[in-house]
Amino acid sequence: MADSDSKSSDRVKKYRSSRRTFFRQATAATLAVSGAGVFDPFTDSIQTSIYENEIPWYRRITRWGQTNITEKDPPIYDIGWWRNHWKRTGTQGVIINAGGIIAYYPTKIPFHYQAEYLQGRDLFGELCNAAHNDGLVVFARMDSNRAHEDLFKAHPDWFAVDADGKPYRAADLYITCVNSPYYNEHIPSILTEIAVNYHPEGFTDNSWSGLGRDSICYCNNCKKSFREKTGQDIPLEKNWDNPVYKQWIRWNYDRRLEIWDLNNRTTKAAGGLYCIWAGMNSGSVSNQSRSFRDYKEICRRADIIMLDHQSRSDSTGFQGLPDVGKLIHGILGWDKLIPDSMAMYQAGRPTFRLSSKPVHEARMWMIEGFAGGIQPWWHHISAYHEDRRMYQTAEPVYHWYEKNEKYLINRLPVSTVGVVWSQENTDFYGRDQADLLVDSPWNGITQALIRARIPYVPVHADDIEREASGLRLLILPNTGSLTKSQVANIKKFVRSGGSLFATGESSLYDGEGAKLNDYALGDVFGAHITAENKSSFDRTLHSYLRLYPQMRSQVYGPKTGREPAVKGARHPVLTGFELTDILPFGGTLDPLTVDNDSSVIMTFIPEFPIYPPETAWMREPETNIPGLILRTLPNDSRIAFMPADLDRQFARYNLPDHGDLIRNIILWAINSDIPLKVEGPGLIDCNLFHQTGRLILHLTNLTSAGTWRAPVHEYIPVGPFTIKVKLTDDVKGINLSLLVADKNLPAEVSEGWSIFTLNSILNYEVVVLT
Repeated sequence: MADSDSKSSDRVKKYRSSRRTFFRQATAATLAVSGAGVFDPFTDSIQTSIYENEIPWYRRITRWGQTNITEKDPPIYDIGWWRNHWKRTGTQGVIINAGGIIAYYPTKIPFHYQAEYLQGRDLFGELCNAAHNDGLVVFARMDSNRAHEDLFKAHPDWFAVDADGKPYRAADLYITCVNSPYYNEHIPSILTEIAVNYHPEGFTDNSWSGLGRDSICYCNNCKKSFREKTGQDIPLEKNWDNPVYKQWIRWNYDRRLEIWDLNNRTTKAAGGLYCIWAGMNSGSVSNQSRSFRDYKEICRRADIIMLDHQSRSDSTGFQGLPDVGKLIHGILGWDKLIPDSMAMYQAGRPTFRLSSKPVHEARMWMIEGFAGGIQPWWHHISAYHEDRRMYQTAEPVYHWYEKNEKYLINRLPVSTVGVVWSQENTDFYGRDQADLLVDSPWNGITQALIRARIPYVPVHADDIEREASGLRLLILPNTGSLTKSQVANIKKFVRSGGSLFATGESSLYDGEGAKLNDYALGDVFGAHITAENKSSFDRTLHSYLRLYPQMRSQVYGPKTGREPAVKGARHPVLTGFELTDILPFGGTLDPLTVDNDSSVIMTFIPEFPIYPPETAWMREPETNIPGLILRTLPNDSRIAFMPADLDRQFARYNLPDHGDLIRNIILWAINSDIPLKVEGPGLIDCNLFHQTGRLILHLTNLTSAGTWRAPVHEYIPVGPFTIKVKLTDDVKGINLSLLVADKNLPAEVSEGWSIFTLNSILNYEVVVLT
């Protein structure tokens, strides 16, 4: 075990070194452009450029607020009351509706529609001035993808049309075309007018990317641009197997990046070097794909990500928000900020814009955001509410955040497990079933990790080589589409001693989503395709998996006359299943050829009737179709390939057998080399971070009656917990501070671990080890 601990320590050192290099290079690039100073988490100090001693506002403003103005608000907007609310909550920056679909100031831009009840009032100007007088920064909020009928009649060529030339509409508004002068001229003129007259610090935009992927625009602007870029006509229908349709997808992505760049050039030219345009982005990669928003390329350009991810879904839970935070930080950098629009109204299922979200639900969403490096941003719809409870929700959370901010930003995650993703996989493998083929397997793996209290980091498939040095295990959750370079870097990771856990159809498709004859990682999996794969994932079957060796004759149970000939100890991944020879599956599998040095631990039992009960017996109790294949390479790399899509099944049905098996496979693959061990009851989301001289552990108690069905009605305390944290060279682990309980705690240090006990956790605790 001592040798394992030494290897783990070396990996952590290499990981931190590679991350330091990456983020210092990114910071240097930013400084070269902006001449700004930033906090360096690796030296615990502010690093400034040779040009000026200034930290850009988008690196230091962490507590945001937004009153999303409705058309009826201008006559009754009580600016004095909202200024007091800003002060009471400790808000540092506000998002104020400015223009786009509706202008809240007396614009001079032709056909820039002014709010019906504005009545000559310069509401945006008044609010902007009030915020600046109070020392707050202002994001001018735009909404740029639709317009009213008068603009449509004046400039019909600015709008998206279908194959029959009919305009696309959203209720009584017309959807604008991203390739038209609306985006090239009209919106830049509005941005310039606002920047010159009101001097907001920056701009954000709720709906900046235009028509989504489910519709195709055939306007003359699009036809001309697509032919100039590709030499092709716009495809007449959606067909992912058509190379021209794939060109159309990539062309659309490129156009959104052009809009991002154009808007930033415009705002900086009119408002100064730090007057950025930041758009808004979804917390869902699938939603980003449907909107042609390339997260990786956007994060290469972005100074801050304004995240529009207002509530949880039942499928991802609260823990979905820190997952999003870690995923975005992985490509953005941990030195940049990600405020998230946190609805104070009842958002989600169902939505009631003017009713208060239950306070426990709203605060838990905020708390879990902090665990993923996300900053708070309270959000109200309308400037006046008869349900005044929502005004009380954010204040105590904001005060706690302000007091403890230095522990919540500019830090790096500590983990030995990386879960691989890419947006191209969502696009070209997930296609129109990304929720089934990509999102569900991801959710199943990450839920199993959270349930097992194993810290993990999302790793973009293009960044594997950069991230590899600090990781012991890479997980491919049905990552079907991989490029040749991504495959090569995974193989390099394995050759260097890293372990791999892959599921489903991982690596069976190339970077463009074309199906291969065999897994690109087949030589690593120790398994190969023998016939055309006909597996289906869109329905649940009455099928099972058989565990080997079978234990029927070795433990209590009635004899059947069909006792297995094979006896012996089971593999550690089957720990906890001693009293069963089968597990529920729900899917289907195809035959594979398995290499001689690989072990088949589970095999497929095909479906059979479920009703009437007299027919519920196995027609084919045993097959040689593998459901789980394990192998250990000469360099001690451990490989687990699970063709059975139990990750997807776990996300769907939350069966503990599936979660337990996934946990066991992960612990075997990393030889239990994890930096954190938490023993105690409940569902606890554990996230561990490092800053110079300290470790920061977030523990969020997700145990409640509303864990998988929003909203939460109350918090239920759980405990006690015995916690062990693997120490780094710069952390002694003797002194512990509890940031929520606001007290110090004694700890025992033994063999490089800090060991302590928490008696109870109500909703969350943050432990700082120094």
